Amino acid sequence: MHRVMIHPATYDTVNDSVDRVFDLFPQDLDGKSVMIKPNLLRASQANEGIVTHPAVLAAVVDKVRSFQPKSIVVGDNPGVFSYGANEAAFEQTGLMAAAKGHYRNIGLDAVTVPFNADYMDSVRISRDIIEADVVISLPKFKTHGLTVMTGAVKNSYGFLPGAQKARLHKIAGSPFRFHELIVDVFKLRVPNLFVMDAVVGMQGNGPASPDLRDIGLILAADNAVAMDAVVATMMGLDPGRLRFLQKAAEAGLGSWNLDDIELDGELVRLKDFIIPPLGGEANFNNPDIQSLLESKTRLTPQANPDQCTACGSCVEQCPADALTLIDDLPVVDMDRCVTCFCCQEICPEKAMVLQ
Repeated sequence: MHRVMIHPATYDTVNDSVDRVFDLFPQDLDGKSVMIKPNLLRASQANEGIVTHPAVLAAVVDKVRSFQPKSIVVGDNPGVFSYGANEAAFEQTGLMAAAKGHYRNIGLDAVTVPFNADYMDSVRISRDIIEADVVISLPKFKTHGLTVMTGAVKNSYGFLPGAQKARLHKIAGSPFRFHELIVDVFKLRVPNLFVMDAVVGMQGNGPASPDLRDIGLILAADNAVAMDAVVATMMGLDPGRLRFLQKAAEAGLGSWNLDDIELDGELVRLKDFIIPPLGGEANFNNPDIQSLLESKTRLTPQANPDQCTACGSCVEQCPADALTLIDDLPVVDMDRCVTCFCCQEICPEKAMVLQ
């Protein structure tokens, strides 16, 4: 039986909640490499409720530092609006300061791993995720227009750097298949611990809705399916109707049945909580959304000759060996490019642009 913690909190008292998390879910961190992954959807202000609040990240970083880990890395690969802009997104949201010197751009180094061939034979996943001894996921309590809610399972979609996320959205072709897809990504590296920011949640047509909701909780679990089942219930959803939870349960990743979950705290359904349409079809078939995804999958890195100094950093750092200096200008071979946008991230002159 899995346990889910439901603990009252404000952003001023979140350290107390995080202490409780590690009492309930002890982690062997001494001498270990620890990866902490917040939910960084895109550049925004912390009070917009779009990303994991910096106070939650800072509290978890402080707690992990109180042990004797070999290393700590804080990072994420943001969504479509912040592709190629990890540092800027971390700075604007306040998560850079909250990382307390442990931030790393995890999009710059990725490894290729086998994937579900129904979508793609392989994907690239950030090396820091794959190689960490302990992964701590910090999801946000939010709705999602396509998956109805976004939580512990969906937060792992940020394991994938660059435009792979948009490409997989497009390949999925339907909300049902996208629900299943995010479970396949989640399975690539199942995190060890989940600490959810539910102090201020989001309702309506998330994951970037302006309709915020004061909830006043920190949730925690060592099982993503159990956590998301509790979150779904709080939102007024039947967790058994969410395909990604069904798929995860079928894969042996946990149970969405509340009878199988021990609660540490009180589970209260939020009155009149606003959720998107259950199936997600209205959002998935929205032509504007489809056009956005299509545009992101077609982005090509190109060097601005007025800014490029031919330093070669992008060529050296390209994980796919897709860049070559020709006449002192980096040129991309799109047959090899994996659209991770590392070249844009690494360029000291900010000369690489996406077109």
